[in-house]
Amino acid sequence: MTNKPTSVDQYISSFPPNIQEILEQIRKTIKEAAPNAEEVISYQMPAYKLNGMLVYFAAFKKHIGFYPVSSAIAAFKQELSIYKGAKGSVQFPIDKPMPLELISRIVKFRVKESMEKVKAKKK
Repeated sequence: MTNKPTSVDQYISSFPPNIQEILEQIRKTIKEAAPNAEEVISYQMPAYKLNGMLVYFAAFKKHIGFYPVSSAIAAFKQELSIYKGAKGSVQFPIDKPMPLELISRIVKFRVKESMEKVKAKKK
């Protein structure tokens, strides 16, 4: 992508139709799991904020990068072990079905973490 996207729609529309479809599925899954999160572009990729950043995602040649921070990666370590990943990221292969149910549970986990952080600050 040569131009920096200013919206998630713009980001998604810059990809071929088959990738757009995958990105829209992930977007919908995240929005349903975190309905109060604000959709933004951060680090030139779609991201969701709720009392701080929740998750990011991005399309690459052979995978979708999903970035839910290291605490979520650790919490779902067993289920994510079949995917390539790092401390704060996971790669979902484009040629396999997206684990939307797992993405939803990870986003809900991050929302809960975010809310707990806010409660802790109020005390």
